[in-house]
Amino acid sequence: MGGDPDVPGSGRVVDAVIRAGADIVEVGIPFSDPIADGKSIQAADVRSLLSGTTPAKVLDMVAGVKAAHPDVPIALMTYYNILYSNGVERFLDSARSHGVDGMIVPDLPLDEVTDYAPLAKSKGLDAILLAAPTTSPARMKSIIKHTSGFLYLVSVTGVTGARPGVPDSTLDLIRSAKELTREAGVPLGVGFGISTPDHVRAVIAAGADAAVVGSGIVDKVAAGQNSGAPMMLMNVHEYVRSMKAATRKLAP
Repeated sequence: MGGDPDVPGSGRVVDAVIRAGADIVEVGIPFSDPIADGKSIQAADVRSLLSGTTPAKVLDMVAGVKAAHPDVPIALMTYYNILYSNGVERFLDSARSHGVDGMIVPDLPLDEVTDYAPLAKSKGLDAILLAAPTTSPARMKSIIKHTSGFLYLVSVTGVTGARPGVPDSTLDLIRSAKELTREAGVPLGVGFGISTPDHVRAVIAAGADAAVVGSGIVDKVAAGQNSGAPMMLMNVHEYVRSMKAATRKLAP
């Protein structure tokens, strides 16, 4: 979450995540009504907003990160009101000029995608779209047609947040989605509830090309408010490194 615990601190968190081996970084812009997020990221939204974070400050932070790590893609995650209130085209232009590579907008209606996705792509931004367990195969094919970068598959019905395990229904969902994304030549990322190395191994073994981890990292940042910034950054680094290692152990 950009701006959690504050804007400079969140830049250091992103740096720790990258140095630990993350291939892509998703940075949140805080929003007052994050309907897709569970308690961990909702709490991060509140901490960020209370620290005075604005979209412009998050974009400036991203620009600093990209200067240090130019080859690591960064995707912004926020809600459509942030784009709309700033002017969608103006916001996308600003995001790209600050080094953003893609956008994740979880409350973007599919009916709006046919206008939004081409506009984002024309600005040099991937329009990373989401599909849910309740998404029909026909609708998922339509989403896959318009997404770029990867398809973000929501692994469970509900909001973000760490969970104890990966249900068989989720693994079946990944296998089904992989058949569709393979046909389209689109990578498949799986998120929501992925919080342990075992979760990473399970979703990748089922066919995911990427595991998306959010709340697990945000929880380390929250816990670090009591232990101090150096310890918090070390804990974030070690956590992300363990998750990345879980992907490598699947290689022959």
